[in-house]
Amino acid sequence: MTSQSTRLAIPLTLVIILGSLIALITFGARSSFGVFTLPITEDLGFSRATYGMAMAIQNLAWGLAQPFAGGFADKYGTGRVLVVGAIIYAGGLVLMTIVSSVGIFYLAAGILVGIGISATSFGIVMAAFGRMVPPEKRSFIFGVATAAASFGQFAFAPLGQAFISSFGWNMALIYISLLVLLIIPLAVALRGKTQKTDDEIIIPAKKALIMAWGNSSFRLLTIGFFVCGFYLAFVTIHLPPYLVQNGLSATQGSWAIAIIGLFNVLGSLLSGYLGGKFPKQILLAAIYLIRVVATLAFLIVPISLISTYIFAAVLGLVWLATVPLTAGLVNQFFGPRYLGMLYGTVFLSHQLGSFFGVWLGGLVFDLTGSYNLIWYLAALLSLISALVHVPIKESRDSSFFPARPAIA
Repeated sequence: MTSQSTRLAIPLTLVIILGSLIALITFGARSSFGVFTLPITEDLGFSRATYGMAMAIQNLAWGLAQPFAGGFADKYGTGRVLVVGAIIYAGGLVLMTIVSSVGIFYLAAGILVGIGISATSFGIVMAAFGRMVPPEKRSFIFGVATAAASFGQFAFAPLGQAFISSFGWNMALIYISLLVLLIIPLAVALRGKTQKTDDEIIIPAKKALIMAWGNSSFRLLTIGFFVCGFYLAFVTIHLPPYLVQNGLSATQGSWAIAIIGLFNVLGSLLSGYLGGKFPKQILLAAIYLIRVVATLAFLIVPISLISTYIFAAVLGLVWLATVPLTAGLVNQFFGPRYLGMLYGTVFLSHQLGSFFGVWLGGLVFDLTGSYNLIWYLAALLSLISALVHVPIKESRDSSFFPARPAIA
């Protein structure tokens, strides 16, 4: 039996819609930070590396807090975690508008926003869906949540740029913080926590984490997700200024990020659907290979508006397509009871990669005046990640499930 407390008054379809709206707002607001790179650095006199470090700290804080946020949601209820996370997230955005030093900027944009995202992210939403949705539909519903997050990227990147153009970057962040606070009333749809089923063994959280790490497929999945984080964070933050450096406008750069998000709506839905039909680890390997080819083609062909938007569309198809497949594998390995914590652990690796992708992007640009070195590094790491996923075994870990009685 799955938890019924979250479904007493709200139909499952509406729960999925409202949960997807939360994922849309959370990831959408976060995805707009790339369009703030130039106005914030120019107005406050920060270097590109300083801004990159703030975003790197944000990704690291998000990753470090994610297993704890997932564990709290598993134990105490998703709704409570979402409310607290929304308040912290919005508070960090507001504090960014009144910073007086680099240290305060790191605290606001890095630590507070990062913690806030961890407690409101699609990882928390998918953990709630994992306990409500029948097993045969989970992969697709995970894809729905990820598609919603992708549409948030499509909506918020040009919205953030429009806010900046009309009101300045300070007020733009205020308006985005108000949108983040909409998560609070939406969180009622995901109230409740995971209940024990007859097909699970109750294990203390720390022991469950140690046991999961003993699973070689879980370790390989964690290693591969590091590369995903490196690539996505680098592109999110540094693609807009990279395009400006190559002759495009800031608005065109924001639309490139938006196109990635729009096409990933399709990519995430397709990923979730295919994840229920084909081996998830092979689909993940294919996704990383597509990123390699798309990146190298983008670097070889001269930068133009058309080539940029084609690159964004192709990249969008595989942008967050890794998420429903990765969450699906974790759920398949260990069941839904510890999904929040264990997916959060894999996601920590993703965010460690994000830290280095954002930070190295800014550092290399300041040292060389070019992003090319990081582009090629991202392609190389993606190739390695594709190879890492091939040996993963798509089977459940018997340590987390009771032994089935022998058939006489």
